Parts: sequence; structure tokens; C-alpha cells
Amino acid sequence: MNPNEQKLEYPLGEQLPEPGTSITVADGVRWIRMPLPFALNHINLWLLRDQIDGREGWTIVDCGVSRDEVKALWEQVFDHVLEGLPVLRVIVTHMHPDHIGLAHWLCERWNAPLWMTMTDYAVARLWSRPPVNGVVAGGPNGQSAVEHFARHGLSDPQAQEQIRQRASYYPNLVPDVPVRFTRIMDGQSIQIGGRDWRVIVGYGHAPEHASLYCDTLRVLISGDMVLPRISTNVSVFDYEPDGNPLPLYLNSLRAYDSLPEDTLVLPSHGKPFKGLHERIAQQHAHHAERLNEVMTACVQPQSTSDIVPIMFRRELDLHQLTFAMGEALAHLHALYFEGKLSRSTDADGIVRFQRT
Repeated sequence: MNPNEQKLEYPLGEQLPEPGTSITVADGVRWIRMPLPFALNHINLWLLRDQIDGREGWTIVDCGVSRDEVKALWEQVFDHVLEGLPVLRVIVTHMHPDHIGLAHWLCERWNAPLWMTMTDYAVARLWSRPPVNGVVAGGPNGQSAVEHFARHGLSDPQAQEQIRQRASYYPNLVPDVPVRFTRIMDGQSIQIGGRDWRVIVGYGHAPEHASLYCDTLRVLISGDMVLPRISTNVSVFDYEPDGNPLPLYLNSLRAYDSLPEDTLVLPSHGKPFKGLHERIAQQHAHHAERLNEVMTACVQPQSTSDIVPIMFRRELDLHQLTFAMGEALAHLHALYFEGKLSRSTDADGIVRFQRT
């Protein structure tokens, strides 16, 4: 455990739900985990005891990726955890594959509606379409991603080809999205099991990420906005090449300032914890340190690929490298749009940044 983690409290200790089972973390709130085919090998999903229009059942929060083994684990949950009751609705915090991948299957399986924010629903619907003549509707992969990363210094032909071959990355993990949904919005109160859960929308990590907070339980389902061990990924990708997501993310964290100190945070990755305000302070400090590192490096012209080994001092697989490139560029853009860095495209076609 690193020093920052030691400042957090983990009420459940080392407990983890076994595959296909759950752990109760609060009254009417159960924790399940599903595997992911990445270095980040799991996602936490949540079951909330519910009642809608007189029907008893459950609300699911987030879904896992579309894989047969994940469906099989869900079937175990249905058989052994739901107490014979149906799923009444599916809430998705945001459109990333590990959160929405099986939403279509779950909603169809239980004839349950999908609830999520408008922007993330629309993006998921667009990106889940299969490539047509090799052209993808969107997402951080394929030829557009190759050109984007090449402009920022990723020139390795093997890496470029691997990115090009990942054109179907999103629709493979999210093969479909329900054709209808119920829109949720910032500040909205959703009644779940007789309790109010307030929607807190954040930006920077996803287009319109929704966290859920219940004051009665002092529980925050934080999604990916606040994680206990790792830093939330904040990236600039090819579909928004001039994006400036880092200030959006850091400003979004202010929405949690009013939450009680003893809030139990239920993150999408890692273990449930207490110490929300400490963790947010750590995130601000982390990004301030990274920004200072980037500023120091940019005394000479630097491409995004030059910045990656400065920010990420470990070996990265291709999946991690694309996110590292996106995050390094997010820090460069934050400084550029603040006027602290200049930007130029050199004769080799690579964008480089330097202190003004």
C-alpha cells in the first residue's frame, strides 16, 4: 500500500466479492466484481434494492464488458444474489466499455430500461456501430487514432499498426446499446428503494459522467471520477484533438466538496473507502506535480511522446500507451490553453510544445 492509500480507510479490509457473488456494503447496496481483459483487470458493479410502481426488485449500476464469461457470472448473480426478484432498471455512469458493454443484454434480459446521461448515451450509440468499409463511427482507435498519435510523436510502425487494427475495439466490447433510454441530469434526485440518490455530473474523464450520492446512507457511487489507488484517466484523443479535459475534471471534483467526511465511496476500481476529501486533495496534488514536471521538461520543445516517459515511469502495453499519450497531451493542453506553453508543428509534422 502506498503512502496515499494509507491515509484512506477501507471499512471492508481485504474483502472482495467472489465471482458471481456479492458483499453487502450498506443497507440495500451490494457489491459485485466482474473481470476485465486489460491490465486493470476488474470493475466494481452495484446492486441497489429497489421498488418501482409497486414492483420489488433491483437496480443495477454499471454492467461490465460484453464477454460470454461476464454474462455467465451475471447469470450466477441472478440465480444466487437477487433473491428471486427481477432487475427493474439499469443505470450506467458513463459510456466507457466496462460500464456500458452489457447494458443492451441486461436491459433485454430483464425488459428493464436504461438510465444514463444524454451525451454519454448518444456517444455510446454512435461508437457501438460496427466499422463500415473499415471506417469507424468514432472512438480512440483506427486510422484516425494512428494519425492523431503520429502528429504527437508516436512513430513506431508496429504500434501504429496495432492501433490501426483496433478499429473495432469499442463495438467489440459494446456490440449494441438500447434504442431507448431515460435521461438523467446533474442535480436530479432518483428514488431508489425509497431513498433519494442525487446525480452528480462530472467532466473530463467522459463526456457527461454521472455519480450517485445518497445522503441517508452517506454513500457515493463515484464511478471513475474518484478512485482510491489509481488516477482517473483524463485524455485528449483523436475525436476531440483540441480538447482541454484536465481543467474540466479538476473543476468537477468541487461538486463533492459538500459531501460528509464519513461518506463511503464506492469506486468502479479498487475497494470501497472512506476519505473522499483526502483523496480529492491527493488528485489535485498529483496533477499539479505532473503539470510542474511537464513545464520543466518544456524548457526545450517536447512532443507528447517525449512527455510520456516523464509522466509514466514504467513499461506500458499498447492499451496503456494510448491512454498515457492521451493523458500526457491533456497536461500539455492544460498548460497551452493557459498560455504557459506555445505550440508548433515542425517540419517532420510532429506537434511540439515549449515554454512561452
